[in-house]
Amino acid sequence: MAHHPASNRKGIAGLLRGPLILSLLFLVPGAPPAAAQMPSSPPDGGKSSEPGHLMGVISVGPELTARKIDFQLYADVKRQAAERSTPTLQEEIRNIVVYLEPEIPFRWSSASPASKHVMQQAKESFEPHVLPILAGSTVDFPNFDPFFHNVFSLSLASGFDLGHYPRGQSRSVTFDKPGIVKVFCHLHADMSAVILVLDTPFFIIPDREGAYAIRGIPPGRYMVKVWHERAKPVSRAIRIEPGQSASASFHVPISEAASGE
Repeated sequence: MAHHPASNRKGIAGLLRGPLILSLLFLVPGAPPAAAQMPSSPPDGGKSSEPGHLMGVISVGPELTARKIDFQLYADVKRQAAERSTPTLQEEIRNIVVYLEPEIPFRWSSASPASKHVMQQAKESFEPHVLPILAGSTVDFPNFDPFFHNVFSLSLASGFDLGHYPRGQSRSVTFDKPGIVKVFCHLHADMSAVILVLDTPFFIIPDREGAYAIRGIPPGRYMVKVWHERAKPVSRAIRIEPGQSASASFHVPISEAASGE
């Protein structure tokens, strides 16, 4: 039987049509490559995209004001340390951070972007004393005092030394690794602060009365964690329902267990 080149070409084209179309899909500009990682689903497995909320009240015991943690790395023999007043319960509440961690870890595809924060040096203190941030964020350290300051940390999560700089100048650090970063000043041994670097965008410092509200949370199961630099971390499992508000209140006592770096 005679072979017809035209019909052979037709047959080959038919065999290749399916694979060829599939291959071309990955050559179209803007189309995701075959190995592209798609956005992760929310903790409830994508059943609902309507966010929920978490509210509550944090109370602290007098143990938190009974003694202060000693942050000094060395004695400053050349000058007298600034006199510090004992913090009130309301002030200690402002040193608490409430945050959420999903029960099943996942990538926050719609998380708030990393941002810039400020921890200033004023009246020979770091203000604020406790600063929670999302990993990847940058913190500025401006000097508002009429003398030199220094900012450094020996913490495992982020070690740095910004050197000495005068009033009106500022230095900055980007914190990429989650963890507890204790901050000091080489020139003033009584100055200290804590930066809590988190891998979750859902965190807040309660108001002076202890009330807090975290909104816009993807539905699912979470651990609510309450952190204070001198208290053992407190946590509780909770479920966020679509479009609903959950409640979680805590009492934070002092503990001999110190948070690690």
